[in-house]
Amino acid sequence: MLSKILKFIIFEHLQNIVEACDLILNIQIRARKHRSTNTTLQLIIEKIHTVWSDTRRRVVSLLSLNEKSAFNNIAHSRLLHDMKKRRVLRLLLEFVKNFLRNRRIMITINDYTTMKRSMNIDILQDSLLSSILYLFYNVNLLEACDNIRLRTSFTDFINDVNILIYEEFMKCNCKVLSKIYDRCKQWSKTYNIKFSKTKHKLIHFMRISKWFNMNVDVKLMKHQIDSKSNIRILRVQLNFKLKWVIYMHHVKAKLVIKQKIMQTIIEFTWDSLMMTRK
Repeated sequence: MLSKILKFIIFEHLQNIVEACDLILNIQIRARKHRSTNTTLQLIIEKIHTVWSDTRRRVVSLLSLNEKSAFNNIAHSRLLHDMKKRRVLRLLLEFVKNFLRNRRIMITINDYTTMKRSMNIDILQDSLLSSILYLFYNVNLLEACDNIRLRTSFTDFINDVNILIYEEFMKCNCKVLSKIYDRCKQWSKTYNIKFSKTKHKLIHFMRISKWFNMNVDVKLMKHQIDSKSNIRILRVQLNFKLKWVIYMHHVKAKLVIKQKIMQTIIEFTWDSLMMTRK
């Protein structure tokens, strides 16, 4: 219990320092005050509408990347180095260093409990402290790839990275996305992080579909990503015209499934009550 309180205190200190001293980027959302997945989605949608408001015909392409098992592959020395480079207090660095090493685990199954054993494990994904530590670990990727000259911008929610690029031609967008992905791969080698190829997603946002060819794909290294008319970003279905009809159908389908589950539970509970009364 004491360790949990201490971790929360350190998390709050890091959170306050991050906000007060701008140690990381504003586009990094998780574990930040007054920010959530809605903030990430709002940033993406606002950027698309800003491009569309221009008089020139431009298409916005979005490439969504997922860092595979990100929390399990963090290089502790690299994390501590980056935190020190961003002027995190030495006292906090010492705590983080101790937090990452000399961990012990105890497993309980029914009435049996194992002895405590030392384990060299990575940071835990469900911890608030772990979330803010990963922001420090990830910031160099975003800084290396965010480029005003190339008209690229990023939104980041822990290990989900979304790259936005806008141009007058889709082929130009895909060419730039391929270059940016090369930089991402260079970062991944340095930081011991792999991107999940099966979770790469590409979509082209446009106001009027007849202006552009919808079927332009992007080649990332030797892996080709087909463009989709709608994709899922942070559990929300986004349509290439930012129409919400598909998302509403998705929500309705989920509600029907949940309603059936609830109905089954109620029927089972009712039958059980009737059986006990008999």
